[in-house]
Amino acid sequence: MFQKVLIANRGEIALRILRACKELGIQTVAVHSTADANAMHVRLADESVCIGPPAAKDSYLNIPSIMAACEITGADAVHPGYGFLSENARFAKILTEHKVTFIGPSSHHIEIMGDKITAKKTAVELGIPVVPGSAGAVETEADAKNTAAEIGYPVLIKATAGGGGRGMKVAQTEADVLVAWSTARSEAKAAFGNDSVYMEKYLGKPRHIEVQVLGDGKGNAVHLGVRDCSLQRRHQKVWEEAGGPTILPEERDKIGEICAAAMRKLKYSGAGTIEFLYENGEFYFIEMNTRLQVEHPVTERITGIDIVYEQIRVASGEKLSMVQKDVQFYGHAIEVRINAEDPQSFAPSPGTITFYHPAGGVGVRVDSAVYQGYKIPPYYDSLIGKLIVYGRTREECLKRLSRAIDEFVVDGIKTTLPLFQRLIKEPDILAGNYDIHWLEKYLAANKV
Repeated sequence: MFQKVLIANRGEIALRILRACKELGIQTVAVHSTADANAMHVRLADESVCIGPPAAKDSYLNIPSIMAACEITGADAVHPGYGFLSENARFAKILTEHKVTFIGPSSHHIEIMGDKITAKKTAVELGIPVVPGSAGAVETEADAKNTAAEIGYPVLIKATAGGGGRGMKVAQTEADVLVAWSTARSEAKAAFGNDSVYMEKYLGKPRHIEVQVLGDGKGNAVHLGVRDCSLQRRHQKVWEEAGGPTILPEERDKIGEICAAAMRKLKYSGAGTIEFLYENGEFYFIEMNTRLQVEHPVTERITGIDIVYEQIRVASGEKLSMVQKDVQFYGHAIEVRINAEDPQSFAPSPGTITFYHPAGGVGVRVDSAVYQGYKIPPYYDSLIGKLIVYGRTREECLKRLSRAIDEFVVDGIKTTLPLFQRLIKEPDILAGNYDIHWLEKYLAANKV
C-alpha cells in the first residue's frame, strides 16, 4: 500500500479522496492554487503545497508544478480525481517515468478511450453495442454528404477530441449537413485544437445511461450497475439516479456483463464508466470515461462498495476485493448537483457563504468542501456540493430528496437548490418520464 498520496485536485472530490486515504492509513498531500489556500482539503491534509496562481492552467493543470510537489513531499502516488489531469495520458506517463503511481488506468487505455473514434472502434471490437455512424473522421464535404446519406437523417456531428457539447451539431436534413459539419469543425478547433469530427445517427428521445466498472489490471473486472443521467443542461449532468427509473434488472445485468467482459479483455485497471444512449430497449455506446465520475456516490450507496477505496487498492497492485457475484444492489439513490449559480440565469455566483446548513437524517449524504465563511473563488467549476439521497424504493427516495432539499440552506450566494425544489414537484420527474432533452425544454417553457 502507498505511504503518501498526492491529491491533484480541489473541492469536494479532493476531500472525498482525502477521507478514503485517511481510512486506509495513508498520508496525504494537498496541492492548491493561491485562491484555494483556505480550502477544506488543504486544512485537513497532512501536508500541502501551493502549485501556482488561481488560473487552472497555471496550477491544477501545471504538470511541472505537480511533479515538483511530488518530489518535495516524497509522494509515491497521485490521485487525479475527475476533471483537470484525470484523463491526461501524458501526465500518467510522466508519473510512471518518475516512479510515481498514477491512481487510474494505464496511459494506453486513457489514450484509446480519450479519442472518440478510437474508442468507438475499440467498443466494436469488444462487443459493446454502438450507435450507427462513420467508421472514422469525416474529412471532406463529400464525405459528410455521403456518410449522412448512408446513416440516414437526422445525424449528429461530434468532435473526436471533444466533450461537454462543444463541437457537436445536429443536421436534420441534407440541406443542413454541410453547415453543421463546418460549424462543428470550427468549434472543435477553437475548443480542443483539433478540428477532426465524426458522424453518427441522431437519436430523438434517448436516455443517458452509464455503467460503472472496476478492474484490477489482471483480467478481473466487475460492473456496479447502471446510472441514469438523463437530466442535463447544455450536455452537463444535473441530476443522476442509480437504479435508473426505466431500466429493468435483467437489462442492467445484461449490459453490465457486456461491459465487465470488455474490461476483462482489456485488462483495465481502476474505475471507469461506459456511457450509452438508451432508446426503445437498445443501448448505444457513446464514450468511456477512464476516471472517477462526479456521480459515483449513488452507485456506492446502492452497492455498499467504496469506489475510491478500490481505486487505491488496485493501483497499489492488489486484486479487486470482490467478484461479480459479490455485487448486490439495494434500493434507489439520487444525486443532485448543487452549483454556485443563479437558478434563473445559471450565471456563476461566487462569493462568501454567510450561512451553511447541509441536509441530514436517515439516507442522506452530502459531499461538499464548503463551510460557513468560505469564499467561493470565481476561477473554477461552480459545483459546491452534491446531495445524495437513498431510499428502499424510488418513491421513498424522492420523498426523502424533497425533504432534504428543503432542509439544505446556503446563504450569501445564489445556488441551484431552488431549481431542484421545482423539479421535485414535476409529474414527469416523479414518474421517471424524461429523456436527455427534457430539462432544456422545461427550462425554455418556464423561461428559466
